[in-house]
Amino acid sequence: MTAFVIPTTRVSSRTTIDFWVEAFGLEILTIDPEDATDTVNYAELRLGDGRVMTGTGQEGGLKLAVGAASLYWVLDAEAEIDALHERAVAAGATSIFAPYDAPYGGRHCTLRDPDGHAWSFGTYRGVPS
Repeated sequence: MTAFVIPTTRVSSRTTIDFWVEAFGLEILTIDPEDATDTVNYAELRLGDGRVMTGTGQEGGLKLAVGAASLYWVLDAEAEIDALHERAVAAGATSIFAPYDAPYGGRHCTLRDPDGHAWSFGTYRGVPS
């Protein structure tokens, strides 16, 4: 079986999605409605091979709390961690953990977006299969 996971979060407005693009370098793959300025029914974004789905929530949809998510993104190079942390802080992200080398391996940093989501970036790819 082949499987992969796409985390799903809830945001307060389109502004948070635009923040993700500016601060973390995500690319919007799709957004509905396309001209959304506040309410977003659905959006899917990508960073490298990773993806995240989000929206502002709608009647009858999932009742996720805004900011109730922690996402870990695996990047290729340690230098990318430092550069992304610097970019995100410059865009207004709150630094929870500045770039550091973890005792279990890899370089990591963690930031918080304006809605309260924790965004971790690191080079640790998890336990090998």
